[in-house]
Amino acid sequence: MKRIGVFTSGGDAPGMNAAIRAVVRQAYALGVEVIGIRRGYAGMVLGEMLPLGVRDVANILQRGGTILLTARSQEFMTEEGRAKAAEKLRAAGIEGLVAIGGDGTFRGAMRLLEEHRIPVVGVPGTIDNDLYGTDYTIGFDTAVNTALEAIDRIRDTAASHERVFFIEVMGRHAGFIALDVGLAGGAEVIALPEEPVDPKAVAETLLASQARGKTSSIVVVAEGAYPGGAAGLLEAIRAHMALEARVTVLGHIQRGGAPTAKDRVLASRLGAAAVEALTGGASGVMVGEVEGEVEITPLKEAVERRKDIRRDLLALSRVLAL
Repeated sequence: MKRIGVFTSGGDAPGMNAAIRAVVRQAYALGVEVIGIRRGYAGMVLGEMLPLGVRDVANILQRGGTILLTARSQEFMTEEGRAKAAEKLRAAGIEGLVAIGGDGTFRGAMRLLEEHRIPVVGVPGTIDNDLYGTDYTIGFDTAVNTALEAIDRIRDTAASHERVFFIEVMGRHAGFIALDVGLAGGAEVIALPEEPVDPKAVAETLLASQARGKTSSIVVVAEGAYPGGAAGLLEAIRAHMALEARVTVLGHIQRGGAPTAKDRVLASRLGAAAVEALTGGASGVMVGEVEGEVEITPLKEAVERRKDIRRDLLALSRVLAL
C-alpha cells in the first residue's frame, strides 16, 4: 500500500487533530503517502483532497475541532453518491482509508467496503463514548472535563441562591457523559437514556435531600433521557413537588476546546495503530483501547453491539449523593 486517505466525519471531537497528525506521521515513517479528504463524505464525493506531509500537521496536536473539516452528505447516502466517492478515491490513487468518527462514519465506511472493496480502518472519534470495542472514544474525556468545569461553577450559584439546577449534557442515546459528569460533579440525581426516568422518584429524591438539610441540588440530565430533555423533566417533576429550579443546557460547548492530555495520547496511539493495521492488510475494523491495550474490533460489531453503561459507577453516584 503506497497511498492512503484520512478523513473526519460526523460531529467534531477534541483530539481529532491529534489523530490526523498521528496518521500522517506514522504513514510517512512507513513510506506511505497520505491524502487528506476535506469535509468528510461530502468532500469525498466532490473530490476535495489534498496531500498531507509531516509539516502540514505540525502544531495541531493541541487544537480542538478538525483541520479536515466535517459535514453531512445526503448524496453519499445514495448508491450513486458512494459510487462517485469511490471513483474519486481511485482517481487519486488512494488504496485504503482511515476513517475518524462515530457510528455514522463507520456505517458509511462499511458501505464503501461492501460495495466498492475499498479497505478502511476506523478510529473512534466521538464525545459520546458509545462505540463498542474501546473503553474510551477520542473526545470523551475532554467533553466530560468541559462539562464538569461548568457544573462546578453552577453549583456555586445553586448554593448561593438555595436552588436546584437541572443541567442538560449531550447524549441522545448514551449517558456516558452524564454519568461521569454527574459522579465527578456530586450530582444528587443523574438521568440517563439507558434507564427509565420516573419524575415522581426524582421528586422524592430531591424532597429527601431537602429533609436532610440540603438547600441546593444538581440534577444532571442526558439530552435523550427524558422527552424535552432537562426542561421536560423539570416540568414533569413539578407535578409532584413545588420546586424553585433553573435549567442550563450546556450544548455544543462540550465539543470544542483543546483536548486533554488523555485525549491527545489516546488519539495519537489509535491514529498510529490504524495506519499499522491498514498497511498490514486489515480492513473493515476499528482500532480501540481496552484495558490499556490496542484492540481490533470489526466495524459492524463496533456500531451494532451495545456498549453497556457502568452500573457500578451509577450505583456509587447514588450512594455519594446521600
